[in-house]
Amino acid sequence: MTNTMPVAEVARLGQAILAEVGTAVVGMRETLPIALATILAGGHVLFEDVPGTGKTLAARSLATALGLDFARLQCTPDLLPSDITGSSVWDPQRGDFSFRPGPVFTGLFLADEINRTAPKTQSALLEAMAERQVTVEGASRPLTLPFHVVATSNPVEYEGTYPLPEAQLDRFMVRLAVGYPTRDGESEVLARRIARQQEAAPVSRVVDSATVLAMQAGVEAMPVDPDVITYCVDLAAATRRHPALEVGASPRGSQNLVLLARAVAVLDGRDVVLPEDVKQVAVPVLSHRLTLTATAWASGRRPEAVVADLLASVPGPTTVRQS
Repeated sequence: MTNTMPVAEVARLGQAILAEVGTAVVGMRETLPIALATILAGGHVLFEDVPGTGKTLAARSLATALGLDFARLQCTPDLLPSDITGSSVWDPQRGDFSFRPGPVFTGLFLADEINRTAPKTQSALLEAMAERQVTVEGASRPLTLPFHVVATSNPVEYEGTYPLPEAQLDRFMVRLAVGYPTRDGESEVLARRIARQQEAAPVSRVVDSATVLAMQAGVEAMPVDPDVITYCVDLAAATRRHPALEVGASPRGSQNLVLLARAVAVLDGRDVVLPEDVKQVAVPVLSHRLTLTATAWASGRRPEAVVADLLASVPGPTTVRQS
């Protein structure tokens, strides 16, 4: 049975993890805490931005600081589903087929440039992300816990990319944009590279997989005020009625909104989830689940702007009961 960690200890370790990752990753002061909170909430992370902005470094550094087994798969157009899940190979010594696990059998699986592989191969991750197992040749094989997917992707307008299927996007708890660093931040990246005299940016382990499970249990044990839950449901429901949207957020979207807001509160050392926590995570949780109408897309509307409009128009709870 997994031990449940107190909120204060989860917050302390969370800040230590972020500080260690910050020794390798410059900037991302808003992005990295959300990524860590996503993992503590049991979710998967999609980093989307132009190449060279540190997405892969952030994923690898998080895995190292969390003490999770790490596997990276470079996605290419010719990748097959079995390259992710594994397959059976002939064992001449046994005179039979034996299963050879794929890279998905790990603690943190990095799918680098996931939208450079075909949708058929992308779909090999659907079962793993939702059920923490894979089915190969009729046999279901459980994955070791904790298991998380961190994927990176380039904007779909770039040559040689495929749009991620809606079912795939919906399984990512958040989509995070890294963005270009500031002038000072980019100067610091260069200065650090010169100072360490090597390409690799070393990161030390802060916790291990058992501790991560205890931190996740601590997040799960914290209750959420019913009014905050209703607020999350109202936000998701509002996306389904918005005139600029053809498809709104799924029930998984409202659930992830609650779960991530709770993890953000815990990382902040609080045992109560506030409406402000929901507002902080609403754009990364909801925007990638929305499909614009053709008219809205042609006029240049962005899903992020729609979510911002809804945050301004959907009333939230005025008081939240302390636990």
